[in-house]
Amino acid sequence: MKIAIMGAMAEEIEPLLAQVENIKETTYANNKYYEATYQGKDIVIAYSKIGKVFASLTATILIEKFACDRLLFSGVAGAINKDLSIGDLIVANKLCQHDLDITAFGHPHGFVPEGGQFVYCDEKLLELSKKVAKNLDIHLYEGIIATGDQFVADNDKKAWISDTFCADALEMEGSSVGVICDALDVPFFILRAISDTADDSADVDFDEFLHNSAKISANFILNMVKEIE
Repeated sequence: MKIAIMGAMAEEIEPLLAQVENIKETTYANNKYYEATYQGKDIVIAYSKIGKVFASLTATILIEKFACDRLLFSGVAGAINKDLSIGDLIVANKLCQHDLDITAFGHPHGFVPEGGQFVYCDEKLLELSKKVAKNLDIHLYEGIIATGDQFVADNDKKAWISDTFCADALEMEGSSVGVICDALDVPFFILRAISDTADDSADVDFDEFLHNSAKISANFILNMVKEIE
């Protein structure tokens, strides 16, 4: 067993690297991959850079070059569900691509022929995350996460994504990672910390939030690694 752990930004994997052992750094395809061990388990850590293309590339390399057979992704997301607050953790039960549009051919938003409108996270990893949340005394939300190659700040666009996909949160990598894992038959899990609310009413220092949330997410992900059998 070898577990891949991904983030989109360097800040999201730094707390992970601080806690693992036997780190070996490999540069490949203009990116860095960190093979390591944690609690006696083999892991490979990488950040992809922002967006669906880089995330797809990194996920593919983790699976095909480094032979990872599970993938855990952690990062930040914006809320479009009004029940979500800054700092909340949400896991995806399924994901969609809100910017994928071939409706001109009669298909629903986010759908591609021979694909689907949604990609589904691994049920066993979802159940494991609930166990970890209980052990850590963390309230963990579960819902639909929408992915797109754009930072959505417009409230009308957020409302459209919410209405179209019943989505709870927005980000820029998760669904593409899910498509890769689904195609290559690798169980995957997406964890996101909420960085901004649906109405953008909170005043938050994003850099400070990213630093703090990365520590919380890293602790959660590493506790999942301990529990994976």
